[in-house]
Amino acid sequence: MLPDAEFHHIGVACKDFDQEQRRFAALGYKQEAPDVHDLLQRVHVRFLVGGGPRMELVRSDGQPGPLAPWLKSGIKLYHLAYLVKDLPVALESLKSQGARVVVSPVPAAAFGGRHISFVMLPNLLLVELIAQ
Repeated sequence: MLPDAEFHHIGVACKDFDQEQRRFAALGYKQEAPDVHDLLQRVHVRFLVGGGPRMELVRSDGQPGPLAPWLKSGIKLYHLAYLVKDLPVALESLKSQGARVVVSPVPAAAFGGRHISFVMLPNLLLVELIAQ
């Protein structure tokens, strides 16, 4: 179990923000805030809110990066993200359940420099943990 976690968003891999946003607009979504470029993750992100959970559109910044395998295979659902009160405790909890850390804690531009980490669950679902 993930201690003190609160669902934050669904990450969606895409190549074109505007095209993807038009698809989500049909479901009542609109852009929540200006786009963010995360130099460390080598991605641009755009958050959408509306007819369901918050969505994070994620696209490459043109550099080789973490999205390539998802985009190449056509997979849209990139990750589920959770806010956690204690990132190291949350990581240890998931590791004790068989998860593997694929991105160690790093500051994230989209969250004002708060640390994020990505873990791969045993069922191959990618989860982003965001320090509160």
